[in-house]
Amino acid sequence: MIIPVILAGGSGTRLWPLSRQLYPKQLLNLSGGQTLLQQTIARVIGAEGVADPIIICNDAYRHTIAAQLKEIGVKPNSLVLEPAGRNTAPAVAVSALMAANANNDARILVLPADHIIPDVEKFHQALDAAACFAGQGSLVTFGVVPQSPETGYGYIQKGSPVTCDDENRHEAFEIYEFVEKPDLPAARQYVESGKYCWNSGMFMFRAADIIAEMTSLSPEILAACRSSIDGGRVDGDAFMLDSAAFSACPSDSVDYAVMEKTRRAVMVPFDAGWSDVGSWDALWDLGIKDAGGNVIRGDVFGHDNNGCLVFAESRLVAVLGMNDAIVVESPDAVLVAERGRGQDVKAIVDELQVARPGGSHPAWGDVLPVGQRADAFQG
Repeated sequence: MIIPVILAGGSGTRLWPLSRQLYPKQLLNLSGGQTLLQQTIARVIGAEGVADPIIICNDAYRHTIAAQLKEIGVKPNSLVLEPAGRNTAPAVAVSALMAANANNDARILVLPADHIIPDVEKFHQALDAAACFAGQGSLVTFGVVPQSPETGYGYIQKGSPVTCDDENRHEAFEIYEFVEKPDLPAARQYVESGKYCWNSGMFMFRAADIIAEMTSLSPEILAACRSSIDGGRVDGDAFMLDSAAFSACPSDSVDYAVMEKTRRAVMVPFDAGWSDVGSWDALWDLGIKDAGGNVIRGDVFGHDNNGCLVFAESRLVAVLGMNDAIVVESPDAVLVAERGRGQDVKAIVDELQVARPGGSHPAWGDVLPVGQRADAFQG
């Protein structure tokens, strides 16, 4: 049995002004007819041997997430509410402990809720390979075969190839090194070498195996998470972790806390058009383009534009004579940027938060009522 664990607590600051602290990108429809969260769930529910998902988020998102799950007819195994953000390692620890209570041999598939993977068949093939290796006791991470020298992703250097001895002879690689987001010359070198994959932030392992490794490598995280479950409570259709115990948990990623330290890690590479939708540039790359190479959503009138991304959420946006521009309109804020600078949008958000501490700036922290988010953007 494979239990998907959907991490749905990120804020997606590089997709401001549509993605907000209280309405982040995973809850938006940025590609296709469903939100990113709904797409994430839908692409795994159809895989063989996959159970109902565990969704991990904070209390601010619970009702929107519950509504989106209802829209696609999915009832979660559990909706787990984090009292505070503590990165991915505690979320993985909580989900592993909860899964192990039901089935110690269950494999958990950890997926961020905000990725796009167009080729679902290839993704399912990667899941089959990962399930084989996880069944043999490996901790599996998924590496994306790089298509370009991206500086917004971490990289994983391949080690020696390994095989999983079932009828399909699945192949993976030992992990030689995890590499932080590189500069452009280093990224080019990685891609040209053929020895590196992008770090997708997706994992699969047996619940018992990740608990054993965290017992050895990250005992403080595991202990705090166990206490937060023991002291937690059922709250309607959700489970609220104990606030004091979880807030005392160290904040760390599962990469740092476990995967970079364990000797049981392997990487399954896959090439399925993956993107973490980390910037407006990424959405331009993924989008359907008109004759001028423009990606248009919403009520937009354009003339003599080339290579632009223009999103209109609540009103008509007219763009004239622009090249390689990003224009994103929301009811209370407008972003205009040079395409290629999408990773820098976070700097604007950071400055807004400094100008209005606590995220109180209406263009950052506040959320429009869901009914007021533009229907045009759903197209």
